[in-house]
Formats: sequence, structure tokens, C-alpha cells
Amino acid sequence: MSIMPGAMLGLLGGGQLGRMFTMAAQSMGYRVTVLDPADNGPSSSIADRHLRADYLDSDALHELGCACAGVTTEFENVPAESLRILAEHCVVSPAASSVTIAQDRILEKKFLATNGFEVAPYAVIQDLPNSNNLDEVLPQVHSALFPGLFPAILKVSRFGYDGKGQVRVGNAAELGSAFAGMNGEACVLEQLLPLESEVSVIVARGFDGEVVTFPVSENQHRHGILDVSIIPARVSPVIIERARDIAIQIAEKLDHCGVLCVEFFVLADGRLLVNEIAPRPHNSGHYTLDACITSQFEQQVRILCGMPLGSAAMHGAAVMVNLLGDLWQRGEPRWEQVLRHPAAKLHLYGKFAARPGRKMGHYTVLAETVEAALQLALEIKQSLQG
Repeated sequence: MSIMPGAMLGLLGGGQLGRMFTMAAQSMGYRVTVLDPADNGPSSSIADRHLRADYLDSDALHELGCACAGVTTEFENVPAESLRILAEHCVVSPAASSVTIAQDRILEKKFLATNGFEVAPYAVIQDLPNSNNLDEVLPQVHSALFPGLFPAILKVSRFGYDGKGQVRVGNAAELGSAFAGMNGEACVLEQLLPLESEVSVIVARGFDGEVVTFPVSENQHRHGILDVSIIPARVSPVIIERARDIAIQIAEKLDHCGVLCVEFFVLADGRLLVNEIAPRPHNSGHYTLDACITSQFEQQVRILCGMPLGSAAMHGAAVMVNLLGDLWQRGEPRWEQVLRHPAAKLHLYGKFAARPGRKMGHYTVLAETVEAALQLALEIKQSLQG
């Protein structure tokens, strides 16, 4: 049964992804209640209602579930138990089962490997004995494609994002101190591989199994944070088709109903390795707001409400550039440097504190070709940085 415009929708999370969901929902005639423990968040500040409470507050969850026809989330680290509780009262997308896997790197890697999706060689690190012998330290490695894991990157299993909770490890001797720096939290040790590029696919999948994929994005990172996304990705048509097929298969194996992002490593030999999955709209899909007939956030609304999915076709090429808090260190950036270009679209998230590394907004440049969009996007970036 479809949820019609005019209904109240619920959202767990007060960040910028929730802000863009709220805007999409309101433009379609829905109302939105945000449950978020923080005050003045990007989404809660524009929502129709803000429940300021912890995500596991039983009274707040009961109130949200009873007041809303459907509830979704804007980040994967919301407690899966909250989604299970809400599912007793209303439609929930995505399901707790999908979020449980995506918010834990160990469960995520095991899910992917078990279902035949190729990932980088890795090992689960939950405890380290006092040993300098790598064979005694590391559990079974899940791939024998490479002679050893080092150099590698140690990633905390839960609550890591945007490069946080990650550290490079050059050899076995460095592993102990790196693991200690994670405060004893369970980790995944993943081999660093020579990459040709990184790409991602946004999948929208409805409760009826209808699936739409957005054009593949080529992503460039800086200090572990997404810096620039180029769409369509400058990779071969074969890789694009395989990436979309794998992303759809992952969504189906998860039985994920909602928006899902699958990030890939592209190796020099053309192999695609799944890096990680995010059970929500994704930073690399922000270009869809301006460059596609239907944005990833509108698809999120459509899925939650049981509506048909929209077209993900692009109007043209696009390049998205993140705006981090570093830009504000010398005062408010000169936004005319962006807006003086007719084909550039500026999005600011309404955050009050600009901290280094914090995502404060983004801009997207539209053009007929990727080359033209990228050239202008980088010119704007340089002008903003002074």
C-alpha cells in the first residue's frame, strides 16, 4: 500500500543527507519528523518536527513510529535495534538486517566474501598476542592472490567514516601499535593495492524488487575524504556494466529496500573489488540533485512510500566537489567564485561550525562533456582556495 503525499515521514539522523531527503520529501508534499539527539542539525533545522532524543530512547521511538507512516535513516551507524523497534509500528526502509551488515566491516567483508563478491585480501584482527611472527598474529587470510598483506590499512570495524578509524601499517612490526591505537576495538586489516581508480554505484531498489542504478561515479579522495566525483566515470564500458551488475546483485542478496551505495576499487588489470557498502544515499551521489531526472533522495522518498522509481538518466556530464571546513579558516569563502558560472550549482548544508575536514557543502558543475565539467570544477576549486 502506497504512502500518499501529506503523510508524515520519519528520519533517523540530523545530518546533511537527511537535509536533502527532507527537502525532497517536502517538495513532493510529505511532512518530515527528524529524530536526532543533537540540536540545530542540517535536517532537523528544516524538518516539520524535531524529536530531540537518543536513537534508542524507547518513548521517542514509540512516538516516532506511531506518528509516521514510514521511517528511513540518513546514516548507517544508527542502532539497528531502533529500526527493528520502529518496524513494529510503521514501514521502515532500509531494514535492520541490511544496516547491521553495512555498519560492521567484519560482517560486511564476510557477507561479501561468502556471497562470491571479490574484495581485497584481508584479515580480521580482534586480539594480538605478543609475537613478532606474522603467521601467529594473523588469522586466515581470505585471498591468496598476493604474497602478504603488507603494506596494509587497519580499519576499525565499527563507527569509522571519512578516513577516521583508519591507519596505514607498513609491516608486521607496526601492527601492534596501530591496533593499540584503536583502543582494542575489533578491526579489519586490508591489503593496500595499486589502484587504477575508485568508482561507486548508487542503487535504488523498491519493496517490489524494482531496481534502478544511477550512472557510475569516479571518485577521488584526499586524506580519506571524498574530494571530487566525476560522472560518468572515465572507465571502460565493460567495467561500468560489471559495476552496475555487481551492485544490483549485492542489493538483492541483502534484500535491501532503499538506496544503497557500493564502492569499488578498480585495479590495473581491470578487476573490480568491492570496497564497502553504504545502506543510504551517498556523498558520491550528490551530483544526482542537479544532473539527473530523479535524485537519489527523491528515490529514497519514492521507495519508502511504495511509489514507482523515477528515471536516473543524466542531463549531461557532471563533476561534484566537496566543500570542507578548511575553506572557512580565513573567513567566509567567496561564493561568487562558484555562482558566477551559470552551469555551477552550490549546495551549503547549514552547519554553524566549520571545522577542518568537516563536510560543509558541495558544488556541482554541469557540462556537455566530462572534460569540460572537470576543467571548470577544478578552476572553481582553485579560486576558492585562493
